Amino acid sequence: METLSSPFGIFQLQRVPVRNKETLRAWDAADEYLLHHVWELSLSSEHAGQVLVVNDSFGALTLALAPFKPVNWSNSWLAHEGLRHNARLNGTDISDIQCLPSTKSLDFSPSVVCMKLPHNTCLLEEQLQAIRKVVPAGTMLIAADMAKHIHTSTLELFEKHFGATSTSLAKKKARLIFSTVDKTLPEKSSNFPKIIEHNGMKLVNHAGVFSRQKLDIGTRFFLQHLPEAQQDASIIDLGCGNGALGVYIGQCNSQGRIHFVDESYMSVESAKESWLANGLDDRAQFTPNDGLTGFPENSVDIIVCNPPFHQGNAVGDHIAWQMFKQSHDVLKRGGELRIIGNRHLGYHVKLKRLFGNCQTVASNNKFVVLSARKK
Repeated sequence: METLSSPFGIFQLQRVPVRNKETLRAWDAADEYLLHHVWELSLSSEHAGQVLVVNDSFGALTLALAPFKPVNWSNSWLAHEGLRHNARLNGTDISDIQCLPSTKSLDFSPSVVCMKLPHNTCLLEEQLQAIRKVVPAGTMLIAADMAKHIHTSTLELFEKHFGATSTSLAKKKARLIFSTVDKTLPEKSSNFPKIIEHNGMKLVNHAGVFSRQKLDIGTRFFLQHLPEAQQDASIIDLGCGNGALGVYIGQCNSQGRIHFVDESYMSVESAKESWLANGLDDRAQFTPNDGLTGFPENSVDIIVCNPPFHQGNAVGDHIAWQMFKQSHDVLKRGGELRIIGNRHLGYHVKLKRLFGNCQTVASNNKFVVLSARKK
């Protein structure tokens, strides 16, 4: 836990999921820079209910602006959970703060917009288009990120989809983007959701989904080596993305019960739409969640997973490690966890430590498919 000092107050903040000996902060210099700028705007009580906060990672921006009753709009279930966690930590009442998933449309007209840049240009375009539709003429959007992530192409997106754009000087390697809405810009139709096909299987991709333009090569390889499930099996597609793994299993197994889980709202919605697009029945569930948190122990026959190796800009294996530990708890005795990963990540070591066994199902020059069973 570390302390964020801002003009709006001092806050104790943690990343979620909470880890012992956490080495990463729950905010960055861009959050600090943005809060100082908003403070200088001298917001008043008249702005209550008119503030929109976009892509706030763990609640640093939203908690600081809590007196103005902001709407927190995000593609991340974990971001919303981080806000709730840090609100409890600081004793902050957030009952007047709306946590709005990215799959829901903005239903109010904000006069103040504070954004952390998503590291996905398709999602940024979607968000800029959606915000421009609802803000009053003349509204300025203030975006923030570390300077190394702000490129000329980033500013061009703001110019194209929102309005006249400029940047601040860099401070602590962070930079602000100022963009004033131009209501005369022609509305551009969204390219999402996008439907792609793979071997006759239809997959729906919303803008915030990994590998949204085409099916990634890891998933393509994994689809060739998925486990065969008994007809009455309970199966989880963990970190489901667009649902390719679970949909394929559902096509091969007419009775298996399949649960799609991801922390991205757009991923869960994509998986749901992929399931329906392939004419499958109502035996599936779709849940945005922090991995398998809250799932009952010893309840599932098979878990398939293509684990991510980053959370935002933070790269590491801590998310995969959490997924593996949760899978071990949730699987029935004899149940199987089957995963795919880049060869260099060494997931077999962790699986052997947890499960006491690990078998290589298939491999190529880049990926390895591994299987571990709960004893």
